[in-house]
Amino acid sequence: MQFRRRQFMSRAPQDTVARWLEDTLGWSSVAFAGPLSGGNSNLTWHFTSASESCVVRTTPDEAISPTSARGIERESKVLKLVEGLVKAPKLLAWCSDLEVMGRPFLVQQWIDGRSVTDTLPSEEWDPVFAANALGEDMMLQLAAVHGVTWPKAGLDTLGRPDDFLGRQLQRWLGVRREQSVRELPLLFELGAWLQDNMPTTERPALIHGDYHLDNTLVDRETPRIKAIIDWELATVGDPAMDVALALLFWGDKRGNGAPAFPHLQAVSRLPGVVDRRHLATLWASTTGRSMEAMGYYIALAAWRLAAIVEGAYGLYVAGKVDTPYAAGLQYDVPALLAEAEQAAAGNW
Repeated sequence: MQFRRRQFMSRAPQDTVARWLEDTLGWSSVAFAGPLSGGNSNLTWHFTSASESCVVRTTPDEAISPTSARGIERESKVLKLVEGLVKAPKLLAWCSDLEVMGRPFLVQQWIDGRSVTDTLPSEEWDPVFAANALGEDMMLQLAAVHGVTWPKAGLDTLGRPDDFLGRQLQRWLGVRREQSVRELPLLFELGAWLQDNMPTTERPALIHGDYHLDNTLVDRETPRIKAIIDWELATVGDPAMDVALALLFWGDKRGNGAPAFPHLQAVSRLPGVVDRRHLATLWASTTGRSMEAMGYYIALAAWRLAAIVEGAYGLYVAGKVDTPYAAGLQYDVPALLAEAEQAAAGNW
C-alpha cells in the first residue's frame, strides 16, 4: 500500500503518529485522545478518527534500556500470532520507520474495557460474585493462551523452550550478583533452592509473561474479560509460570505482613472469594496440565519478580528514577521474597 510521505519529525510525536495513521490506515480526522494508564515500561496512547479508534504502544522518550523497543516489536508479533485464538486486541499496523517519531510503535484495536485493580467497573456488582467470575475467567482465558503450544509457526521467533526454568534462574541470579543494591541473602538462598528443586516443564507453550487482572480489559457491563493486553514479555516457556504469577496476587494468603504490590488484584481480597487452589484446579482441568508443583511455581514467580524489580530500586537509589513505584520497592522486594519463601514451604 502506498501512502503520502510527510515531514513527520517536524511535529509533536502524537501529531506525527496521527498523520501516519491517516496515511497508513486510510482513516480521516485522526486525533490524539490522550494517554492510557497502565504499565511501567511503555507508553500507551488512544487515538480517534471520524469513525474509528485505536491504541498506539511505544517506548518512552527516555527508555531505560536501549533494547526496550524489542518488547514492542515482540508484542506486535504476538498479537498477530494469537489473532482468532485468544481474546486480545487485533494488530492494525506496525511501524519500524524511525523517521516518523524516532522510535518504532504498534497500532492495535481499541477495546472499550476497564483495567481492574482495587475497584470494579460498576458499583452495582456484587463484589464477591464479580471477583469470583473474573478470577475464573482469568484462568479460562489463560488456558486459551496455553493452547498455543510448541512447536507452532511463529513461536520460534519469540524464544526457545529448552531449560526455560534453569535459564531464568541463572540469568537473574547473575544479574543480582553483578548489580547488587543492598544485602538480600534470602534472594540467593531461595535461588539455590529453586535450582535444586526444578520440576520438568510440561508441554512448552506461549506464555504471557506478566499475567494478572491488571493486564486484562474487563467488560463494563458484566464481570467478564474482553481482552488480554500488554504482551511485550510474551515468550515460549512453562505455562505454569503464568498461572503462578496470577495466583501470587490473588487473595489474602500472602505472607505474614502486608503483601507486595497490594493494589494488584485487590478486588480478590474479600471473604467469600474463591481461593488460589480453586483457580489452579480450574486451569489444570481445562488444559489437562498438572498443578502438583504449583507451590514451586508461585515461589519462582515471586522470586523472579523480586529479582527483576530490584533493578528499578537500584535506579531509585542511584537517583536516576524518582517515582512512588520505585521508592516502594524498598519494601516490595523483601515482601516478595517472604512470599516466595512461604510458597516454597508449601503454604499457598
